[in-house]
This record gives sequence, C-alpha cells and structure tokens, in this order.
Amino acid sequence: MYVLWQVITTVLHGTWRTLTFIRQFILNIMFILLVSICIGVWLQNERVHTGGERHKGALIVNLQGIVVDKPAINDHFLMKIYHQILGHHGDYIKETSLFQIVNSIRQAKDDPQITGMVLDLDNFVSANQSSLEYIGKALSEFRKSGKPIFAFGLNYTQTQYYLASFANKIYLSPYGSVDIRGFSFNNIYYKSFLQKLKVHSHVFRVGAYKSAVEPLLRDNMSPEACEANHLWVTELWNNYLNTLAENRKVKITQIFPSVKKTIEKLEALHGDSAQYAKENGLVDILSSSALVEKELVNVFGWDVNTKNYYGVNIYDYPLKNTNNNSGNIAVITVSGSLVNDQLTPGRSFIDSTIADIRSARLDPAIKAIILRINSPGGSLSASETIRSELEAVRASGKPIVVSMGGMAASGAYWISTPANYIIANRNTLTGSIGIFNIINTIEDSLDMIGIHSDGIKSSKLAGTSHIQALSEDMQKIIQLNINHSYQDFINLVASARHKTRDEIDKVAQGRVWTGLDAKKYDLVDALGDFDDALAKAMELGHIKKIQLKWYDHEPYFLDLLYNQTTSSMHIALLQMISQGFLPKSILNTIIDIKKQPGLGLTMNDPQNLYALCFSCGDIL
Repeated sequence: MYVLWQVITTVLHGTWRTLTFIRQFILNIMFILLVSICIGVWLQNERVHTGGERHKGALIVNLQGIVVDKPAINDHFLMKIYHQILGHHGDYIKETSLFQIVNSIRQAKDDPQITGMVLDLDNFVSANQSSLEYIGKALSEFRKSGKPIFAFGLNYTQTQYYLASFANKIYLSPYGSVDIRGFSFNNIYYKSFLQKLKVHSHVFRVGAYKSAVEPLLRDNMSPEACEANHLWVTELWNNYLNTLAENRKVKITQIFPSVKKTIEKLEALHGDSAQYAKENGLVDILSSSALVEKELVNVFGWDVNTKNYYGVNIYDYPLKNTNNNSGNIAVITVSGSLVNDQLTPGRSFIDSTIADIRSARLDPAIKAIILRINSPGGSLSASETIRSELEAVRASGKPIVVSMGGMAASGAYWISTPANYIIANRNTLTGSIGIFNIINTIEDSLDMIGIHSDGIKSSKLAGTSHIQALSEDMQKIIQLNINHSYQDFINLVASARHKTRDEIDKVAQGRVWTGLDAKKYDLVDALGDFDDALAKAMELGHIKKIQLKWYDHEPYFLDLLYNQTTSSMHIALLQMISQGFLPKSILNTIIDIKKQPGLGLTMNDPQNLYALCFSCGDIL
C-alpha cells in the first residue's frame, strides 16, 4: 500500500510540475510578446517624433472610425498597442479626438513644410454635426491660407461628403456615388414585445415631450414626439444643405433636388451615379485612385521611400505644446451617459470628473474652467453630484463656461446650470428638461415558466422587487418623487437663467431643442464653438495669454482589454441562460441590436439585455 501511494504521489507531483512549467512557459511567451510589441511601437513613435521621418508635403487627413470629444484611449502609443494585441477585426471602432484633429489642421496651416492637404475619408464612419462644423471651420482656415485641399473617395457618405465639400477639388471614382439622402430619426418600440413576455412596464415621468420612455409604452411615435423630432431633424438638415451649397457655390436644389427630379436625371444618365454627382456640381473630377495619386505626385513631389507623393498621416503628425501639467484654463470633458459606472468605455467616469473639477477649483493657477459637454444625460444622482461640485467652483469665484458639443440634454443640461456662461452650437441638441423613472416587473413572466415568489412583509412597502407586482401605494410614492424632482429641475433652471418658473416650464416638458432654438428661448447665452468658449473664459477670468490644462483621465489599459475580452463571454452566457426563456429568433434580434436611441442602451453591453426587465432609476 505504501509503495502504491508513493507511485501515486510521484505521478501527481510530476504532473503538477509539468503543468506549472507549461503555465509559466506560456505566460513568459505572452509577456515577451507584449514587451516586444511595446518596444516596437515605442521605437516607431520615437522615429516619428524625433524627425526620423520627414514631415513635408501633404497633411493626409485619413480619419478612421468615429470622431468624439474624448476617446476611450487618447494616447497614440497605447492605441497602437491595443490594436496590436486585439487586432482590427473586433467590435472596437477607432475613436479620434475632435480637438486633436482641429489642432493638427491648424498647426499644419502654419507649418512651412506642409504645402497642402489630402482628405482620404473612406474609413471615416461618423461624427455629430457640431463636430463636423468645427472641423469644417479648421478646413476653411487651412484653405484660406492659400494651401490647397484635395478630396478623393471611392464613395462618399453624407458625413464624409460634408468634410469633402471644403476641398478645392473633389475627386470621385467613376464607379462611385455621393450618397445624400437626408436625415432621419427612428426608434424601435417594445410594447407588444414586452406584452408577449408578460413584462409590466411601470413608467413615471413629467413632461409631455419626454419621449425616452415611449419605446416601452407604445408601438409607434407619439404625436408630441413627432412634432419635436421633426423640428430638430429639419433644422439640422437645412443647416447641412446650406453649408454644402455655400462650399460648392451651387444652389441647394443642385445638392438635393426633389426625389422626382433625381430619378429623372438618373434615368437620363442610365443610372450612372458618378456622372450624376459631377453634373450636379457635387464633385469636380471622375478619376481612378491611380490617376489621382499621379496628380498628387505632381503637386507634392515623389517620395522614393514610400513610393508615393510626399505626405504625413494625421495620426503620425506630431503636435507641439501638448504639455498638460500646467495651465490657467482648465478643460474638463463630460462625455457619454452620466452614470456611476467606471468600467464601461464611452461613458462619463463620474468620480474622475468630480475629482477633476475639485482639482481645478483648488489649483491657484487655474483662473477659469471650460466644461465641455457632449452627453444625452443620465441618472439624477450622478448629475446632481457633478452639479454640486460645480456650484462649489462658482462659489469660489472661478468662472465656468459651458461649451456644448453635439448633445447636452436632460441631465447634461442639469449640470450646466451653475455655469456663468453657456455656449451651444446651432446644431447642439439640448433642453429635454424633464425626468422619468422606469420599473419593469416580471412576476407574470416567471409565472409563465412556473416560478413563483412568496414571503412575509412588515408593511405594504417592504420587499419591493422586480419579481413581484408593484403596489399602487409604491407607484404613488414614486410618482410624487418624480414630480418633486421635476420641480427641482425647473427651479434650478429658472434661477440660473433668471426666469420665472412658468417661463421655464413652457420650454421644458422634456422637449429637445437645437442650439438655435435654445438661444431663442434663452436656455443658452450664445451660439458658437469651442473657440468662442475659450474667448469667453479669457474674458471672465481676466486672462491675457491662454494656457490650457486638459483633464483627460483614461480608463486603465488592462480594464479596456478586460472589457473587450469579457463582452463576448457575457453575451454567450446570456444566450445560454435565455434558451429556455426566449425564443431563439427573438433572442438573436435582441443580441444583434447595436443601439436603441429611445432606451439609451447599447446591446453590446451585457447589462443592457437585463435592462429591458429592470429599473432605470431616476433619469434626467
């Protein structure tokens, strides 16, 4: 028996040592690989930033992915490592900072080595209209300096073409098109779907136009929502067309004729979309990419190293004076949903934002704060936490200037109320002064599959949960709380804007306004962009020379890797759990949904599948 035990322990010990060796070997290989990637990317960065590559010729603006105020990763070095490790084929879409783009273009305008610009927009996905206008402003400055801008595309989406319209010369592939169709706003509505699942939606809200809850209550858009949405969609579309017509020196009817005239002309051209774009003045030349490159070589010269025309990629073009360690104007960005969630990229990290505001308040070198907002709102608690910290800044005597980006609505407007001055873009979506709460209960859903809940309560209000019916008493209490919060919202805005409560209530009710309308109703002080916010901060802070200090806290790099890796695992787990509850066709439909504007949810986030059946809390 002793000999047998010795044999067993020897085998187990040997197996354990073998597994330990294999584990350590694999980890060491992974570590060496990671270090090699880091060193390789660092050496590439150093070669670019120390002049190892000559920066002359064209600034090649080859935007990738989406343009945002505050990317999840705002460091080029980390971004390159991130892409090396995860590859380019995952769900992650590259984000580019709006301010880095504008600063690069403006620096290139004054750079004697940069003699022109090439807009290569094939991989540019999207940006809000306010951001597009700000980039367009920088492109206009570049063009007015006398340096030419060339744009080439195999095809142009509406977003891509907006930037291309600022070029001196626009090239299009002979087999391409300029896809201008108009703007639209659509929701997916869940009322019938939730009824089939026997989910009860308890919605508490104030504001006839607070339409974020409609997808749970209706199968179509309400007349009030149609009215409000039609107003801002039409206004943004008219602004878009006017800019294109001005840039191309043509009439709006050439940019976007009636549908009937468009079809008639396409029929006459036998469906040739490229020729249609040229004859309507949308583009200047129909040409292949090879011929366009040949012409650009004539303009910028031949680079024997790259075997192409001289130029530098905008992502490799080094910016000067980017030190954030000191400054007299603090720039704090609030981007994404205002929620107390520190691990989800793309959302506002509340704790970091509050820490930044407090740091700027206590820093004697900081004379003014610019709060850059690009957010649809969020929870009442998160919004109030930020607002109260801004109140402390206001009380300290330091001026606050709010610069609104593409959206600063609801909770994002709540946090704007302590500002000394609010500047919005004409295309900013703001207002939405209202509040709601959603609690979905699934007692009948559980009953359908044979699960029941029972217990003992010391009062009618005890034990409230999503697996039990919501009592009428609790519903009354929640609605009273919502009513009170709405009155607080009205009072905050009325006090900040020096208006009566009735005056604010008339333009509140959860209605979304463009920046132009917000200025008309005195919800903002002026129309403008980030440059105007800088000028106002200088004025209010009595600052003669601008030194910006950007507060750009990024999530930990390992958190980003963790989130990317575990996201697909969570979705797979949800599929396994839901097999016995949801029909496969319905489940696949839910998983495939990327974003639902009405709910403010991203279905790639594993929490959001649960959100159909759980409370959203008080939402501004």
